Amino acid sequence: MSALLRSLNPIAVARGDDVPDAVRIDGHTLSRSDVLGAATAVAARVSRADRVAVVATPTATTVVAVVGCLLAGVTVVPVPPDSGPAELAHILTDSGAQAWLGPAPEVAGDGIPELPVLPVRLHARDWHHVPEPDPSRIAFVLYTSGTTGAPKGVLLSRRAVAAGLDALAEAWDWSARDTLVHGLPLFHVHGLILGVVGALRTGSRLIHTGRPTPQAYAEAGGSLYFGVPTVWTRMVEDEDCARALSGARLLVSGSAPLPVPVFERLRELTGLTPIERYGMSETMLTLSTRVDGERRPGWVGTPVAGVETRLRDEQGRDVPHDGESIGVLQVRGPMLFDGYLNRPEATAEAWTDDGWFVTGDVAVIDAGGFHGIVGRESTDLIKSGGFRVGAGEIETVLLGHPAVREVAVAGLPDSDLGQRIVAFVVPFDDGPEVVADELIELVAGRLSVHKRPREVRVVRSLPRNAMGKVQKKLLQ
Repeated sequence: MSALLRSLNPIAVARGDDVPDAVRIDGHTLSRSDVLGAATAVAARVSRADRVAVVATPTATTVVAVVGCLLAGVTVVPVPPDSGPAELAHILTDSGAQAWLGPAPEVAGDGIPELPVLPVRLHARDWHHVPEPDPSRIAFVLYTSGTTGAPKGVLLSRRAVAAGLDALAEAWDWSARDTLVHGLPLFHVHGLILGVVGALRTGSRLIHTGRPTPQAYAEAGGSLYFGVPTVWTRMVEDEDCARALSGARLLVSGSAPLPVPVFERLRELTGLTPIERYGMSETMLTLSTRVDGERRPGWVGTPVAGVETRLRDEQGRDVPHDGESIGVLQVRGPMLFDGYLNRPEATAEAWTDDGWFVTGDVAVIDAGGFHGIVGRESTDLIKSGGFRVGAGEIETVLLGHPAVREVAVAGLPDSDLGQRIVAFVVPFDDGPEVVADELIELVAGRLSVHKRPREVRVVRSLPRNAMGKVQKKLLQ
C-alpha cells in the first residue's frame, strides 16, 4: 500500500478501523475502504500509463481517480473544469497526457488532442496488493495560472508531497481526530493536495462543500476549515454562520493575504485566531503560523519543518531581518518541485547557483523570524520617486477605513515618478462615500508620505482568479 496514503492501510480496514464517512463530496459518502477498493481498481486499470488527465471537478470520481493514480505511481494532470479550448489544448499537449481518467470535458477547438477515456467506477472494488512506487516519481503536474505567458507545468514528486503534508500536520497538529471542511477547487495545491491528499494522509475526515458558502461551512460541523480570503470575507458578513464555526479547532486562510479587518472580525465572531500560511505550486507550503505559536494579522509565520528562507535585494545582498526592509524571498526544503515540465531554461532561471528557489515574492522578516509577504515582485513592489514601496502594507492601511470593502494597490507608469501608486477601491454597498483625499491622507499619516496613493479609483469589483488572488496585471 502506498506510503503516501498510509491512512488507507488495508490492515486497519480489516481490524474494523474503517471510517464510514471518511469522504463526503458531491452527495456521496465514502468510507476509507470504499476509497481504497475503488481506487485500487483504478490503479489496476491505469498502471501501464505514465501520465493521465483528470477534469478536477469537486466529485467523488475525482477523489477516486487521484487516489488510484497515487497508488499506481501514475502522474496526475489536474485540469480546471472551466478550461477554454486554448488552455485545454496547451495543458494536454504540453503534459503529454495519454488518456482521460474519468469523464472528458465537452470542449471543442483546434489543437485539442483526442484522448481515450478510462471510466472511474465508484462501486468497483479491488483488493490486490499494489507495490509502493518510487518516492522520486512525479505525483502531479500542476499548471500555473499563466500570468507571464503560457501556464507552466510544475512537477511535484511523491517525496515532495509527503514532506509538505507532514510538515503541515506537525505545525497544525492535524490528525485523524480532525474533520477537514473546505469548498476549494481541486486543480491546485490548496484544494487538491492539501485538501484531499492531506486529509487522506493524516486520516482526517474530509467534507467538501462544493461551493465554499458561509451556510455550507456553518452546517458542516468540522474541526479544521480551509478557505481563501474571499471565503472568509463572506463568512464574517454572515455573522450567524461565522459564529457557528466557534466549535472548530482551526481556521486556515491562504492563497492570498487575509485582510487584517477580516482577521480581526473572524476572531471576534468565532473566538478563533486564524492560521495564515504561505506557499506556491512550486514549493507547496513553506511558511505558516503554528497551532501552538503566535498568530499575527498580516503575517504568515515561520518556516515549517525542513524549510530554510532568506531575503535578497536586487544586487543579491542579504536584507536585514528588521520587519521593515523588503527583499525577494528565496526558499529551500524537501517539499519543493522538481522543475517545470519541458522548460529547462525556466527551471534554471528559478534557482540560484547555490540551490535556493527564487519565489518572485517580496517579503519582510522580523528579528524573531516571523515572515510577512508584501506581494509579487512584478506587481507589488512599486518603485516610485526613488523609493521601493510594498503594495501590501498600503492595502492593509486602506482596508481599515470604513468605506473600503476591498482594495488593490498597483504601480502605474509615470513619466516623473517612474511608477505612481494607485489604489483601486471597492466600496461597501451601504457604507460611507469613498473620499480620495481622505484615503490618501490616511496612508500618509499611518505609513510615510512617499507611500501615499497618488490616485484613488473606485471600481465595482477586482479581477480575481479561481483561488481568489487579485490579478493586478488586468488592473494595470
